[in-house]
Formats: sequence, structure tokens, C-alpha cells
Amino acid sequence: MSFKFPLKRKPLRIALFLCLVLILGISIGYLTNHVFSEDAKFEAFTEKVFEKEVSGSTLTLHYSLAHPEKQGIQRPEPTLGTVTLNTEETNRQCKEYEDTLRGFSYSKLSRDNQLTLDLMLLYFHTQGALGENQLLEEVFSPSLGIQAQLPVLLAEYAFYEDQDIADYLKLLSGIRPYFQSLLAFEQRKSEAGCFMSDTTLQRILDQCSSFIKNPDSNYMLEIFSQKLSDYGKFTEEEQKKLNARHKKLLTEEVIPAYQELMEGLSSLRGTGKSSRGLAYFDGGRQYYLYLLQSQVGTYTPVKKIEERLSRQLMADYKEISLMLREQPSLLTKLTGKTDLPALSADEMIAVLQEKMAEDFPSLDSVSYEIRYVHESMEEYLSPAFYLTPPLDTGNPNVIYINRSGQSKNLELFTTLAHESFPGHLYQTVFFGRQEPGDIRYLINYSGYVEGWATYIESYAYQYAASLLDDPAAADLTRLAWLNRSVNLCIYSLLDIGIHYRGWDLEKVSGFLKTFGIQSPSAAQDIFQYIVETPANYLKYYWGYLNFLDLKTSLQNQLGESFDLKEFHKMVLDIGPVSFPILKKYIWQETGLKRNKKNETLLNTVSRLITSEKLLQLCKGFRKNFRFLIA
Repeated sequence: MSFKFPLKRKPLRIALFLCLVLILGISIGYLTNHVFSEDAKFEAFTEKVFEKEVSGSTLTLHYSLAHPEKQGIQRPEPTLGTVTLNTEETNRQCKEYEDTLRGFSYSKLSRDNQLTLDLMLLYFHTQGALGENQLLEEVFSPSLGIQAQLPVLLAEYAFYEDQDIADYLKLLSGIRPYFQSLLAFEQRKSEAGCFMSDTTLQRILDQCSSFIKNPDSNYMLEIFSQKLSDYGKFTEEEQKKLNARHKKLLTEEVIPAYQELMEGLSSLRGTGKSSRGLAYFDGGRQYYLYLLQSQVGTYTPVKKIEERLSRQLMADYKEISLMLREQPSLLTKLTGKTDLPALSADEMIAVLQEKMAEDFPSLDSVSYEIRYVHESMEEYLSPAFYLTPPLDTGNPNVIYINRSGQSKNLELFTTLAHESFPGHLYQTVFFGRQEPGDIRYLINYSGYVEGWATYIESYAYQYAASLLDDPAAADLTRLAWLNRSVNLCIYSLLDIGIHYRGWDLEKVSGFLKTFGIQSPSAAQDIFQYIVETPANYLKYYWGYLNFLDLKTSLQNQLGESFDLKEFHKMVLDIGPVSFPILKKYIWQETGLKRNKKNETLLNTVSRLITSEKLLQLCKGFRKNFRFLIA
């Protein structure tokens, strides 16, 4: 047996060896924690999904990313996309996403990635549940249809670089095939008995006609010319040639595309049912539930939604009745000439930013632009809207104001709060500064977004009191908010009644008469709008109630330690999600448990005031409410 003694190593070689071991250890640790970690794998998957989904339409890509190449995304050939009826492919893709998401180890993900996983799982599961009810979708509607939105989206198509101008011009040639795919979809709807009513059809045709009636003075020509000038990289001669090319495309591609669309839709006249809600169609109630889940972001049973709406309506009733009994002059002032002083939109926003500081977390250095809806589109577009910026630039933040139909300064003030601070613009920028994953910008819930902005309005009416020179200013603006709340609540109940319960015009008219609306034409207009926009009012009002109830629950549990600003920060940090997910992470963040005992008690009480019984209970308030929905 022999023994060998180890040779002595030179100090330099030992040092190098130790360095190598250290570097390998650091590298392996980095790879384990970053490259091969569950978070890294999950984030790589979400970016892959984002790239796939965002590239399906040039408009989607452009409005999401100003410079897609910097994100490693190559621009596809400019296209508006097509409408597909291949539900099997859609369901397969959703199922594939679901299966992959379920494969991640939830406990190994960061809190933000857990939230995103919850969000994506619920989203794709809901999308996959649409199935054969796709034919109940409506891409055209007088208020929210593609024929109304497309001109605005094209007019606002920003020019960041030369390629954007080239893409925009190619998109104009792509409108015709896009509309042809939409017409094929409408033909299928017609064959299945799901085509729109003639009343809705005529409203859409009138809108299209308004857009194309003056080709030589179409507002898109003026806007394109101004954007070229602002772009500042072309000579006057080059701009002249581009303007000429744009006009040629408008007259030879865009306007003929709209004309063909009108002809195609007109050929289907008479094939749809008279104005009815979704409840009258096969699968209509299921499709309505799908809208509540996919757009509003709620999975609450319809009956419980009705109960909560009814409870809020009764609470508002009682408060209004008490206020008018104690101060009868409020009604005269509110329906008379009492109003805020005349201020510019920028001055109003400055006031809002100052007043919100006590209730909402600060947000520095936010730029915005105020623009006005072109007069040719005023009749058909919303009173105002906010155009979100690309996620990679955060600018521009554009607020559009529709000058048509705004009669009071108080209305403009609260509308601007809804769209700017602390509404859409503020919420969007605040969330963006949390640097969420890109996929969060594609998976959005209108119930959160519009519900937040409606919740904000309740604060805006409070803030407006400081601008009124009246000793009863706070009560006046409170009454104005209650007016707004009652309106939205009634319309939300009607939305459920029409689309889920199958209410016809006669039933709707009877319901509205309970609130003092005797005019048959007013009832017809309300009925028709809700028929054309199922679940739309619930995005605003049911969303608002979710934020209100969350705040109330936390206040009840935390008492004096409740911090309103901190509550708002939690909501804003989480960002747009469905309400089950929002509630999960709010309760998780606070470490509190939901008070199910109180919720059960409230639900028991609310069963006494379902929408059916509401008609009887409200008759005593008819006098006080005659002014509210006139």
C-alpha cells in the first residue's frame, strides 16, 4: 500500500480556480433566479402571447406600440384584419393558452405574475366559452360600431416615423376587404335570424351617409394635411404629393368602401327581427352572461346584480326625498340657471388636479392635449373620450370633447373628471408607471375602466361645489350626483330587463312611467339605445358599485384606520382586471377577511326589493323624480 501526498499548487492558479468557482456560482444563481426561474418562463410566455395577439391588426399594433421594432416585433403587412367564424380555432387557441398557464407553478411566481396568471386564466376561459353564440355579436351599432370608430382611429393614427405614413396609406386600401368580411359575417347573422332591426340599420346607414356626403371636404383630408405638416420631415412639394395621394385613396377606396358597405347592409333589410333584446334569440341569455363576464368583468349572478342595483336605487331615492323635503329650493336651482362659472377645459382640469390631491395619490409630470370632435361626427360620438397612448411612449394623452349637446358647465366639469383627472387619463398613466407586463395592456376590462371613471364622477361633483357661489353648493352638487346615479341605475336595471328578462317596449314604458317619464318617444329612444348596446350601462354603473362596495367594506372593517388615499392606490396599482380578481388582491393586500355575515344580511334585505317589486315601492317617489330623467 502506498501513499501519495498532494502537490502544492501555486497561489496564482489557486486564486484563478477560486475566481472561476465564484463566477460559476454567481452565473448558476443568476440563471436559476432569472433565466430558468418560473417568473422568467412565465414572462417569456406572456410576451409571446402579446406579440401574437398585438400583431393581428395594424391598428391594434400601432395603438399599442409606437416603435414595435424596438420591442423585437416586426410589422406585418398593413391590414385591418378580418372577422372569422371559425369558432373551433378560437376555442382551440384559448384552450391551448389555458393549458399552458395551468402548467406554471403558482407558488413560485411573484405576486405581480400571480395576478397576471389569474387574469389570463379567467380571460381565456371566458373567451373560450363564447362558442356558437358568436353570431350574436354585433360589429355595427350607431354608437359603438366599427363604422363610427374607424374614421376616428384613422384620423388619430399618429406619425412617429416615415413607415407609419406608408402603413396608414396602405390601410386605406384595406378598408374594402375588411368591410367585405364584415358583410359576410352580417350575411351569416341574417341567415341565422340574428340580423339587426330595420330601425338600427337605418341609423347606421344615416351615419355612413353623413361621413361620405362631402368627399372634397371630408375632415380626414384636413387632419392628414395637418399631421404631415406637424411631422416636419417633408418638403412642401413632398407634402403636396402625399396629400394628393391621400385624397385619391379617400375618393377611390375609402368612400366606395363605405358605399359598398351601405349597399350590402341595405340588401339585408327586413331579414332581422324587430327591435328586441338578446333574450329573444337562441342562446341570447348565455351570450348576455358572456358580455357581463368578458366586458363588465363580473361573475355575479344576474339576480344578485338586480338586488344590489335595486338597493342602491332605493337608497338614492330616500336621500333625494329627504333633501328636497328639507330644502325644496334645491330642485328649482338644479333645474334652473344655477351652474358653474364658465371655464376653459384646461382651467377645469387644473381645478380637478388641485382638488383631487387630498383623496388620490400624486402623479407628477403628466402632459395631455384637448381636442374637439369634428362637427361631421358630433351627432354620433360620445360626449367625450380619452385616447390611450402607446405603452412604449406614454404619450400623447388626448382628450376629445364633443361640443354637441353639452348644455351646462357642471356637465363638462364632471365629464372632464371622468376622462382626465382623476379618471381615465390619470388611471391609465398611474398604472403604466408600475411598469406592468405588456400583456396587461391587451387584456382589459371595461367594467374596471369605466367603473373607475364613474366612481370618480361622485368625487367630481363634490369638487364642483367649491366653484359655486351658493350657500347650498354642497347639497346642490350632491343632488346632481344622485340624479346621475339614479339615471345610470335605472338604465342598468332596464338593460337586464330587456336582454335577460325579455322586457318589451310596453314593459319598459311601464317601468319608466314609475319614474315620471310619460313620453312614448322618450321611452322608445331609451329602449332602442339599450337594445343596440347590451351590457353597456353596466360597465359604468355596476363597475362603480363594485368600487363603492369595496371601499365601504374596508371602511367598516378598518374604522378610523381606513386611509382613502391608500385604498385608491391599491386599486390603481392592481390595474384593470375583472372584479373577482380585484377583490382577491385587495383583501390579500389588506390582510382582512370579507365580512360574509354582513353580506348575507344585505342580500337578505335586498331580496325584498327586486326589480319586479321596485315598481310598487317607487310610486310614492314619482313627484320628486319627475325631473331626473326628463
